[in-house]
Amino acid sequence: MRDYNIKTTQHGILFIITAPSGAGKTSLVDAILERCDEICVSVSHTTRAPRKSEVHGIDYYFTSLSNFEEMRGKDEFFESAEVYGNFYGTSASWIKSKLETGVDIILEIDWQGAQQARKLNSKSTSLFILPPSVETLEKRLKARGQDDNSIIKRRMNQAAEDMSHATEADYVIINDQFDTALEEILAIIRSERLKFKNKTE
Repeated sequence: MRDYNIKTTQHGILFIITAPSGAGKTSLVDAILERCDEICVSVSHTTRAPRKSEVHGIDYYFTSLSNFEEMRGKDEFFESAEVYGNFYGTSASWIKSKLETGVDIILEIDWQGAQQARKLNSKSTSLFILPPSVETLEKRLKARGQDDNSIIKRRMNQAAEDMSHATEADYVIINDQFDTALEEILAIIRSERLKFKNKTE
């Protein structure tokens, strides 16, 4: 197993953010990027088709199943997982190069990928974002207008499995009021940066 506990004197922190679909993870990550310096979000490879608003290389690296399997066979992924019948993976070389240059990374992944990432980088900080209730989650999924009822039902069934892994994270955030949840995450980022700075001085 590769070791991604980067040992340079100046390196970034890996923040792993996980949530069930519809919990507001992407909106919170976008807001974090606007408020924080020296932090970026990892862009995953995926075999699923792009949505209308998504751009290759910005939202995801869209790739074929055969190419994804070839990359995975060459051990090019830091983590990978199958979600809703599609495959997702994070470039290992990209993660390593960014951390070594002192840039913090947000890894926005599902619980399967989060488990892998924590094993490979024990110095990472993991956060799990939960909706205030299952009913609120369903309302948010319907309000997005991206999926039909059958897909929403499947996402709700998957959400129960996702949320059962919340206790594996270092921090759990309830996204009831968006601004409150955002401030809590920003406080965690500041705290982790201070802890790391104190360890290296």
